Amino acid sequence: MPTPFARMTGLFKTYNLGGATIQALNGVDMDIEAGSFSVIMGPSGSGKSTLLHLLGGLDRPTNGRIEVGAQMLDKLDENALAIYRRKTVGFIFQSFNLLPTMTAVDNVALPMRFARVSRRERHEQALKLLDKVGLADRAYHKPTQLSGGQQQRVAVARSLANDPQLILADEPTGNLDLSSGASIMRLLSELHKSGRTVVVVTHDARMTRYATQTVHIIDGQVVTEAEYEAVLASLDEEMGEEEEEQ
Repeated sequence: MPTPFARMTGLFKTYNLGGATIQALNGVDMDIEAGSFSVIMGPSGSGKSTLLHLLGGLDRPTNGRIEVGAQMLDKLDENALAIYRRKTVGFIFQSFNLLPTMTAVDNVALPMRFARVSRRERHEQALKLLDKVGLADRAYHKPTQLSGGQQQRVAVARSLANDPQLILADEPTGNLDLSSGASIMRLLSELHKSGRTVVVVTHDARMTRYATQTVHIIDGQVVTEAEYEAVLASLDEEMGEEEEEQ
């Protein structure tokens, strides 16, 4: 079998918050094939965003290995991790993370500035990327002048600025209405079809229709779909009982 594009082995992540120990990940093993569309499903607090941050080099595991391409992320120093994030990964966040004082085109161009692309070239490329996501006519609008769906499209365009192999999306539809969310899902699917490897963490089951792989995670552990559905059913039952008591 071919070596996967990304391999995570025995991942543990522990946080110490206010004197309490939080076990965010508890021995996760996962492979991601090149050119795949992987959807990681889990309720809030399940560890799915932590997993994405480790894969993106935004954080380090307490224990375990993360291999992306020929790079062992858990062994890289901070400078090497910064290069990995800049060259290999494009990030899309639930809260968009756009700079409010900058126009859409300047937000998209920003990552290219750190890659030392000339001002003229990054401006031209940013305009092309905005056109690709259907926002050419909003290039000079600031985030406050854009709808939530439009802001997320700008974020998608920004994620493509340095032509990354890997797109990581953290709850990309979480702050959007149903129509805008569906539009972003289709856009991510198009990125996958263009040859990129896409990993999305979400609790939005609609995203799985685009997936080549769906992974379920509960309490920091990968579980089967049946186990996942059983836990969700149990949580729904508990919530129903609480509502009846009130």
